[in-house]
Amino acid sequence: MPLYRAVKRRLLQAIESGSLAPGSTLPSERELATMFGVSIGTLRQAVGELVAEHILVRRQGRGTFVARHGSERFLFQFFHVERADGLREAPELELLGFERTRLDEADAEAFGLKPGEPVIAIENRLRLQGRPVAHDRLLLPAALYKGMTEARFRSRPATIYRLYQDEHGITVVRAHERARAVTADRHVARILGVAPGIPMLQVRRTAVTFGDRPVEYRVSTIHTAQHEYVQTLSRPR
Repeated sequence: MPLYRAVKRRLLQAIESGSLAPGSTLPSERELATMFGVSIGTLRQAVGELVAEHILVRRQGRGTFVARHGSERFLFQFFHVERADGLREAPELELLGFERTRLDEADAEAFGLKPGEPVIAIENRLRLQGRPVAHDRLLLPAALYKGMTEARFRSRPATIYRLYQDEHGITVVRAHERARAVTADRHVARILGVAPGIPMLQVRRTAVTFGDRPVEYRVSTIHTAQHEYVQTLSRPR
């Protein structure tokens, strides 16, 4: 393993364990390099990868911080629906359902868990420019989100991922997505105010934390008559 990757792994371990909490400032480069017994250049290479992965964030003149989930990070890293003219804004989210249930076979396979595992199922409607545009169904492993209630979910002061981070110590670092064309079933059509059978885009997302451990499975059904799903791909390194 290259030396900078060993440093990166140790930084990740410190973040995952909470030794470096979300929002906290990293020690200076010199302190970290001395702590890890490496050169400044090696340290910068490790930190640079973590910045590129949105796990750390640099702020000019202030230092490097452990990234904290907020509306800006959600909008540009995890929410990819925008109006056809390029307007992108945070969606207005309406909670439609919150229940405790168990994974069926299909969801369990997609989530990488066993059928019958207890989960929290959440249903949301997302509006953009005042129009219902997407239907979300989220599944959360109940064992990871102890103490989560409908009232707490509804009253969260920030994004859903910020709630995971602040209340449950779970940081979503990336997501794996699969998209396919579908038609609106009666349930989704009613929620989005469209006719059953019209074309939709369905995005199935598994959000993961450190070590690629799945912490959320989400199925989003998006009405693309006036909106598009836009993903920016980074250059290979």
